[in-house]
Amino acid sequence: MKSETHGLKTTRMSKKLSHYDAAGRATMVDVSEKLASKREAEASSFVRMSVEVLKSLPRNPKGNPLEIARFAGISAAKRTSDLIPMCHPLPLSFIDVDTRVCENGVAIASRVTTTAGTGVEMEALVAASVAALTVYDMCKALDKGISIEHVRLERKSGGKSGAYQRQAAPNAPRAKRHR
Repeated sequence: MKSETHGLKTTRMSKKLSHYDAAGRATMVDVSEKLASKREAEASSFVRMSVEVLKSLPRNPKGNPLEIARFAGISAAKRTSDLIPMCHPLPLSFIDVDTRVCENGVAIASRVTTTAGTGVEMEALVAASVAALTVYDMCKALDKGISIEHVRLERKSGGKSGAYQRQAAPNAPRAKRHR
């Protein structure tokens, strides 16, 4: 069944939250009976900033903010279970973080793959989030008004819940390529 949420087409999910026991206490999901299978997730974020800050990116005295953000996102994906209490530590097979300068900011995309009994959505989201935070950190001296927007899961595959693909509505905001 499809539903409209914030201008996006999504698949309706179960109404039961998996991280609570019968007494309502937070608990880690037991995945010991699940078979390991290939699972992949992609996430994105956007760092909105002024044209002046964008133009200064190549001259940042701290180093290349976009390359450092890539490394930070990759490192963060590996530490997801340390940051989010109910996430399982996973053997990640692949992590990629891409940054792209646009006319109104920096678009960030992450992709994470594993073969395990649970998915990597949180790892992809953490990678995109920390990469965005790193861009902010590297540029905040120039403008405290930089904003981090649209941190979201774009796609997932594998696992019991099946595939998910975010479908942007025709009027959904999109990052404009920098010229």
